[in-house]
Amino acid sequence: MTLVMFFGCSFIAFGPALALYLFTIATEPLRIIFLIVGRASEGLKILNPEEAAPSMRLLAYVSGLGFGIMSGVFSFVNTLPNSLGPGTVGIHGDSPHFFLNSAFMTLVIILLHLFWGVIFFDGCEKKKWHTLALVLVTHLLVSALTFLNSRSSVDLASAYVIMVLTGVWAFFVSGGSCRSLKLCLLCQDKDFLLFSQRAR
Repeated sequence: MTLVMFFGCSFIAFGPALALYLFTIATEPLRIIFLIVGRASEGLKILNPEEAAPSMRLLAYVSGLGFGIMSGVFSFVNTLPNSLGPGTVGIHGDSPHFFLNSAFMTLVIILLHLFWGVIFFDGCEKKKWHTLALVLVTHLLVSALTFLNSRSSVDLASAYVIMVLTGVWAFFVSGGSCRSLKLCLLCQDKDFLLFSQRAR
């Protein structure tokens, strides 16, 4: 059971980040460098010399995912090996779902860093200081939620609500619209179809 818990929690926490990496970053060596480094000064010119905005969005996405993965690894690296045993979770009245809650919270943190990166870069580029303040406030709020460590999953549910709202915000900041989302879901978006063909 301990191996099942270990691999299950690992896939919950890092599975979506791994999928994003494989489908959107692993095909381009320069994106891998940005993922690891997190920042680059001359990289924008290398990525797309003609257009600055798409390059900035790409850099925001890649570096946000990189920071998210690093944050997830550091927050979960001490908890995950304990799932291999020995011991019984919840024997002293603690939640028996401790490892699952930690895995889902790590997933939230990784995706939030991705969304925060996109929103923060956009706020810096357009000098929207209230946007930067909102990113910092939501960051502090989610960090404060981890201190609750409650037996009920109020902290986890609240973090997921913040993640969904931040994800919608990042989607529209990065140029998305209701029409483009509908076309993408119906597989009628030309950019989405072109990306799918390249991925194959």
